Amino acid sequence: FTNETTGQAFVNVYKRAGITGFWQGVGPKMVESASKGAVLLFAKEGLINAMTPMNMGPTLTGVIAGAGAGVAQTSVMGPCTFIVTAVVTGSGDVNVMNKIKTTWAEKGIKGFYPGATAIAARQASNWASRQGFTEFVRHRMKLALHGDENARLSVAQEAAAGTVGGTLATWNQPFEVARIQMQAAANEGKPKMSMVSTISTIAKEQGPIFIGV
Repeated sequence: FTNETTGQAFVNVYKRAGITGFWQGVGPKMVESASKGAVLLFAKEGLINAMTPMNMGPTLTGVIAGAGAGVAQTSVMGPCTFIVTAVVTGSGDVNVMNKIKTTWAEKGIKGFYPGATAIAARQASNWASRQGFTEFVRHRMKLALHGDENARLSVAQEAAAGTVGGTLATWNQPFEVARIQMQAAANEGKPKMSMVSTISTIAKEQGPIFIGV
């Protein structure tokens, strides 16, 4: 999989499993998408409310709140992303319920969290970066466009700030590559490797690890 371009990946998925191949593991992915947003908002708002009286500034507050909320997301993303990765990268006879039952029977709850360090690193850096970059851009836009740091941005301006923040936050793609590799290896029963060792191995074998960025 790692040698494919984005276009080749789409073509190969279609050849292997048809149009339904693009929705493999959609069940756990829906659970992940529904729950991780709730976890993020609850944790982020709690941290922002706790730090606001400290007058740390919007950018630093956003970075810390985003990082903490991102780490909290690991609780639900670990099991969900592992099951999706197992279904997508495993043999054709792997299905969601069988994988859940097998993993629970063999390893218990711990078995659902291979690559958890990579997920935590990715989510913490992702939301810290996204929140921090977005708040920085918002602040600059308020001053540049309205001359007042307390001004309200339009919907289009807010969207633009979020787009810039999200784009800049993709610097952490190596963590996502490591997460997929660690979970795929766990699904295949390979010896466990740390996140650092995984990233180092991928870099040595394939060069810069920004696959799928």
